[in-house]
Amino acid sequence: MNYLKVITVASAMMALSGCVVAVGGHDNDDSSNSAWRKTQKHNNQVISALQIGTSLDNVRGQLGTPDFSESFSNNGADTVVLFYRTHHEHSDGETSKDECTPLIFRNGLLTGWGDKAYRQL
Repeated sequence: MNYLKVITVASAMMALSGCVVAVGGHDNDDSSNSAWRKTQKHNNQVISALQIGTSLDNVRGQLGTPDFSESFSNNGADTVVLFYRTHHEHSDGETSKDECTPLIFRNGLLTGWGDKAYRQL
């Protein structure tokens, strides 16, 4: 009978050794935050190296699809504003314009970036 108890206990231990109990449910681990952190770091690095006169296509090639964009024509100049996430403000799981840096292009060329340049439009 002792042999039966040993087999039963050993089987139970082997079956339970693969169990994992997850406690918490918070999305604050590195894997959930790492994507936006990496994106922000990349965006900041690229934007800090930009120069006035860089083409719209060149910037899109380096930064990819913007989080937001606007475009309009005024006095014969086509203006495009691309917004890229560069700084975390709200822990709501969504990117908002106040977490982005605006890049302003006139007729396909970069003329400025940042809040001051955006306010001057």
